[in-house]
This record gives sequence, structure tokens and C-alpha cells, in this order.
Amino acid sequence: MIKLVKKVAAFLFLIWGFLVFISAMILVFPFILIFSAIFEKKKAQDVLFFFLKVWARIFSVLCFFPVRTIGKEKLNPNKACIYVCNHNSYLDAIAVVLSIPGSFKPLGKIEMVKTPIFGMIYKRVVVLIDRKSQESRARSVEELKIDLNNGQSILIFPEGTMNRTESALSEFYDGAFRLAIETQTDIVPMAILNARKLLPRNKPMDVCPGLLECVFADRVEVSRLIPDDLGKLKKRVYDCIEKLILEKGI
Repeated sequence: MIKLVKKVAAFLFLIWGFLVFISAMILVFPFILIFSAIFEKKKAQDVLFFFLKVWARIFSVLCFFPVRTIGKEKLNPNKACIYVCNHNSYLDAIAVVLSIPGSFKPLGKIEMVKTPIFGMIYKRVVVLIDRKSQESRARSVEELKIDLNNGQSILIFPEGTMNRTESALSEFYDGAFRLAIETQTDIVPMAILNARKLLPRNKPMDVCPGLLECVFADRVEVSRLIPDDLGKLKKRVYDCIEKLILEKGI
């Protein structure tokens, strides 16, 4: 009987979360359309992120997923960087939008564009990539380089997709670290904690409200690094994020 009640409660909570998610998105959607047509480049991203933060805050409050940020004082929102983060849950989107100061350009899968309403916002905010297409991968890298050159920070999930393993992290791709070295842009490692527990990717019926935490580590400087240093840089960032996760829990 208790299990049945928990399942019903979880189902109702998922429905509530979905309705809040969509309603908040519909609320900010017209503003995102208008301002994305008026402004360009980083100015456009700054304005769009104001409304994205409104959307994320509404969802966070009404669905009881407060976000706590640790280490935010280490960040300089006026200096472009590459945020590198673990990826465990759909709640990660809420966590990064509310925890990262200022705007950033995420690298995102092109498949998400097909989602009604969300897809129209998504393609205005992210750098799209089709990982099955070499041409798309090359084009997305060039777009990210342009954004960094314009002073726009970017966000990359180096695992490529949500971590479905039992480990703290799955294997990292090289892209974020190659980009950092080629553009001589510092990396800011960050870890999202508790998202997997609160909304598991493979077990959505185990959803429950609770605290999301985002922990920022110190900047990893890449000045004077060369392509041969890619492996060392990737391992350093991997070890840093893994340590944050293991110390705090996922």
C-alpha cells in the first residue's frame, strides 16, 4: 500500500513538474523571440539568459528544487571561460542556468530542437551539434571559437550525454580540452550534486523534491599549453570534478 501511494505521489509530482516547466517556458517564450531578433551575439545571449533565469527560478521554486551554489566567489563573469560539468539528470539544465553568473553558450544535441516550444528556445540559446556528422562537429567547434573570441563563456558536458553508469563520471571526450588549448581559454570545472538522486535519468518515478548543489572549482589555466598537453589537461579536470562529486555525493 505504501509503495502504491509513493508511486501515485511520484506520478502526480512528475505531472506537476511538467506543467510548471511548460507554463514557465510559455511565459518567457515571447520575450526570447523578440529580443533574439533585436540583439546579436553576446548582448543577445545576456538578454536571453535573463529570461531563462526567470524560467528556471519559477521551476525551482514551484517544484521544490532549490539550487545552492558553492564557490561562486571564484568566478569572474566578465572573463570568458569554458565551463566543464558532469551530466546526470534533466535537472542539470535548471542547476547550471541558476548557478552560473551571467550568460553562457552551451553545446547541445540537435535532436532537442524537435521538442515543441522548448526546441524553439533551445536553438536560439545553444550551439547545436549532430555528433553523427563530422561536418556538424567541425561547424560547432568554429561557432564556439567565435563565441569565445566575442567574450562569451561556453558550457560543455565532456561526457557527451547523460552518465548512465554507476560511476561518478563516464569517460570524457577530447573536444572541450582541445578547444581550450586552441583558444587559450581557461577551464572552470564544476560539479552538479544530487540531481541523479532527485530525478534519475533511468528511473523518473523515483523523483523527489530536494536541494540541488553546484560546486565550482578554481580555474584551470591553459596558457602556454600545447596540443600534446591535451591528455594531461583532460585528466586534471576529470580528477577535479570526480573529487568534488565523491566528496559531496551525487
